[in-house]
Amino acid sequence: MTDALKRLSEEGVAIWLDDLSRKRITSGNLAELIDQQHVVGVTTNPSIFQKAISSGDGYEQQLADLAARKVTVDEAIRMITTADVRDAADILRPVFDATQGQDGRVSIEVDPRLAHDTTATIAEAKQLAWLVDRPNTLIKIPATRAGLPAITEVIGRGISVNVTLIFSLERYREVMDAYLAGLEKAKAAGLDLSKIHSVASFFVSRVDTEIDKRLDALGTSEAKTARGKAALANARLAYEAYEEVFSSERWAALDKAQANKQRPLWASTGVKDPAYKDTLYVDDLVAPNTVNTMPEATLQATEDHGGITGNTIAGTYEQSRAELDAVEKLGISYDDVVQLLEDEGVEKFAASWNDLLKSTEAELKRLAPSEG
Repeated sequence: MTDALKRLSEEGVAIWLDDLSRKRITSGNLAELIDQQHVVGVTTNPSIFQKAISSGDGYEQQLADLAARKVTVDEAIRMITTADVRDAADILRPVFDATQGQDGRVSIEVDPRLAHDTTATIAEAKQLAWLVDRPNTLIKIPATRAGLPAITEVIGRGISVNVTLIFSLERYREVMDAYLAGLEKAKAAGLDLSKIHSVASFFVSRVDTEIDKRLDALGTSEAKTARGKAALANARLAYEAYEEVFSSERWAALDKAQANKQRPLWASTGVKDPAYKDTLYVDDLVAPNTVNTMPEATLQATEDHGGITGNTIAGTYEQSRAELDAVEKLGISYDDVVQLLEDEGVEKFAASWNDLLKSTEAELKRLAPSEG
């Protein structure tokens, strides 16, 4: 065992767990991870909930009660998922209080089927914030074209947001712009900006997965040399953009009003390719005021053999640009890759949500009390 997780925290990286289930809550496992492994937040997504609820572990009684009440399947899912988020938020509340609201957060996502509907996304975000009713919740809104105005509106109402499914540097700048516009709206409405928080979930491993696949198809020595570099380069340049935006004059005016910076959150940090070190997207993305949300396997790997050597983003921007340029010169379009990944991300979450609807509906039917 190493002190890698402790060192990571000391370098200014908040360690969040990318997983939640009722069993993790009721067994004391989540509390243990907070106590022993420096975990200070939890993220969820439709895929995580689909896996947790489909396992059935710990959900039977609530499903039976919901079946007895003859609720719709959509309502049942919202009752189940918000109950888990509420309970996890209560467990993390001491962290939230100790960090003045920066950490101790639990994220819950708007229905992914609404990703291209601004008005419905806003309505769903307001409903989720009301349903969970905990100050340490983050409502996840996807960074689609329709999601951007929703982010501004929801932040403007004082609801804290986790912006998800960010792949491109251009879209990330638009996300930060949407956040600042939301803060300006909240300020004009007289809201306390110090209470509004946000993270921007910039996805990492999926970029390498897609670009490496295209590099492998080329099969040249240049393509082989470029493997496994694009995801880190992309994320590091995102941090450069973050540094620029949050040292601007526009930010300075909000900073005076006690606003909080929107932290970059490294998402999708589980390594997919066995050729790479399993802690690659942790070790090489260390910088102050960031979040790394890890699947449990990555968390344990980092604790066991993570190589935390200080800030691994500072001084990398020129090299990162060169690495992305090298991929582009080989005929692989960055714009095409990031748009594909955004589209696929929305589709995958919607598919997981639909799977969750089907499995929950089957359980409600199975547990429904017989008539008579």
